[in-house]
Amino acid sequence: MPTPCEKAAILVEALPYIKEFWGKTIVVKYGGSAMSDENLRRAVMQDLVLMRYVGMRPIVVHGGGPDINRMIDRLGMDTRFVKGLRVTDASTMEVVEMVLVGKVNKAIVAGINEIGGMAVGLSGKDGQLLRAEPIPGKEELGLVGRVREVNVELVASLAEHGYIPVIAPIGIGDDQQSYNINADHVAGAVAAAMQADKMVLLTDVPGILADPQDPTSRISRLRVSEVDDYIECGIISGGMIPKVECCVEAVQGGVRRTHIIDGRVPHSILLEVFTDEGIGSMVVRG
Repeated sequence: MPTPCEKAAILVEALPYIKEFWGKTIVVKYGGSAMSDENLRRAVMQDLVLMRYVGMRPIVVHGGGPDINRMIDRLGMDTRFVKGLRVTDASTMEVVEMVLVGKVNKAIVAGINEIGGMAVGLSGKDGQLLRAEPIPGKEELGLVGRVREVNVELVASLAEHGYIPVIAPIGIGDDQQSYNINADHVAGAVAAAMQADKMVLLTDVPGILADPQDPTSRISRLRVSEVDDYIECGIISGGMIPKVECCVEAVQGGVRRTHIIDGRVPHSILLEVFTDEGIGSMVVRG
């Protein structure tokens, strides 16, 4: 346990960051082990509530793939993926929406409220928050979509009045059809639309690694202009590619800084926001 003097030193170190981010919007994409481990879940809820009480405006976008898989298995349905995206027919869309909106979203809201925050759960259908359209050229994916427009007014109003918006990645089309959207891309679209100061993606890796077999080879800072070269030489590969692309889109859309951090580390959000060292990898302009 830290001594009282050590606790005071921690608070003093955090003070410049509290001042810098007071009143600023920070979008957190919540997923991975941080959702499945109860201790990590509680740590994330505590981080979000603390951020809100020191004057920041956190917005949460969550995934829920493992929960969807479990429900599909229980129902005896088939599922398949194409390049990491779930093929979503009408029946699968019903399950996706039921799990993400009715189960996962409300569990996160309840967790934040239990800690002492005020959270409001939303899907992209609420107030037409996420206007969506099919991904061009990806007809084989069915009802998988992309964000066309974000209703900034709804999210901003909630954040301004002290609430933590918690967004499930379900979009709504012009024909009122629901669309399953990748949560990373929803986080990027929301962050850009809100002109967030930061976007933080919680993952199950330490960040972008120069050597995937060496967790100490983390690249702490990556410029947008370097991304293509890193992909071409294989440093950024596999499931990290869409996360980095999401960060690039957010930065190009006006977000100042984006971060890919290890959600397996307790209080990883606070370590990124409130400490000199930070953790994970940061993607910035340049």
